[in-house]
Amino acid sequence: MKRPSKSFEIALSAIACAVAALALTLGGYVNFMLAGGYLLAVFALMLPLSKGYWGGAIAAHVGSFLLAFLFCGFSVFQLLPFAVFFGLHPIVNFFQKKYIQKGWLHLLVFLGKALWFDGALLLMWFTLDGFLGFSGATWYPFAAEYLYYIVFFGGTAMFAAYDFLIFLCQRSMNAVVRRIGR
Repeated sequence: MKRPSKSFEIALSAIACAVAALALTLGGYVNFMLAGGYLLAVFALMLPLSKGYWGGAIAAHVGSFLLAFLFCGFSVFQLLPFAVFFGLHPIVNFFQKKYIQKGWLHLLVFLGKALWFDGALLLMWFTLDGFLGFSGATWYPFAAEYLYYIVFFGGTAMFAAYDFLIFLCQRSMNAVVRRIGR
């Protein structure tokens, strides 16, 4: 079987970068579409991973972040969750699925990814607290008092569902790209 050329990897990465940058930019301009923009960008980054091009996925992640950063008027606060966690998560999942065979190692990697997600949530809380004015909200005293419990238990439960669904989405992306063929 003939090995795909480097230009095919570059083309897939460029398509993923363009779609992810467009989704992040749209989410940056229309606030209620920010979460949807993150998800669409994550799905776009799965495109090069479906052919095993992890270098192209990393390049698409960096390129999409930089393009969205420029197009959104240097709004790093809206794009920081994507840069810190959401854009890199499918790449880590790719390596986990490819190189880890034993079940107990999957559990260790899951715990590491959950701590990474919880750390990203805490980073967002501490960086966006003054920027968004959370302290004036009625729920702020409760959340500030029990922040670490909320993030550890609630964030880890949310991440477990998110991680499982991203694995399923990667499998679907692999099937779609396999049908397109090359």
